[in-house]
Amino acid sequence: MAPLPAEQPAVTPTLPVDLSGEADWTPFDAPSLVGDSLRFVSGEPDGNRFRVRYYRDPEQHLHARIWFGPGTEGPPGHAHGGAIAAIMDEALGLAAWAEGYPIVVGNLNVSFRAMLPLQRVITLESKVVSVEGRKVMVHGRLFCEETVYAEGQCLCITIPGR
Repeated sequence: MAPLPAEQPAVTPTLPVDLSGEADWTPFDAPSLVGDSLRFVSGEPDGNRFRVRYYRDPEQHLHARIWFGPGTEGPPGHAHGGAIAAIMDEALGLAAWAEGYPIVVGNLNVSFRAMLPLQRVITLESKVVSVEGRKVMVHGRLFCEETVYAEGQCLCITIPGR
C-alpha cells in the first residue's frame, strides 16, 4: 500500500490591506520603542490574524489602523472577544510607553459595544487620561465611522528603575 501524502496546511492568500492613517497623523515606530514585545498581536504585518500600523496625531495621542483577519474569528464572520482584548492590551499599553511611561498592564477592562466584522480596517484611538505616582490610566476605543465596537480602560503600572 502506498503511503498517504502528507497533509498540507491550509493556505489563505494574503491580500493587501490599506492601513493608512489620517492626513495629520505621523507613523509611529512602535517596535523601536518596546522591541519584540509586540510580536503577539502586531508582529506579522502580512499575516491572517492581525495587521496593525501605529500613528500619532498632532496632540501626540496614539492611534492605530487595525485589520482583523480570519485568524481572529470568534462568532462566525466576527472577531473573537479575546482578539479585541489583545489589541486593547497592546495599544493602550503602548500609548503609555509612547508618552514616556515604561509600564506593565495591571488591569484591563474592555466593554464590547457591537460585534466587530472580520476583514475590515478599524481605528483605535487612545489617550493617557491620568498619572498618579506609578499608576497610569489609559482609555481607548475601537471604531469605524459611527460604530464603536469596543471601549477599554487600562490601569498601567510603571516599571521601577526603567
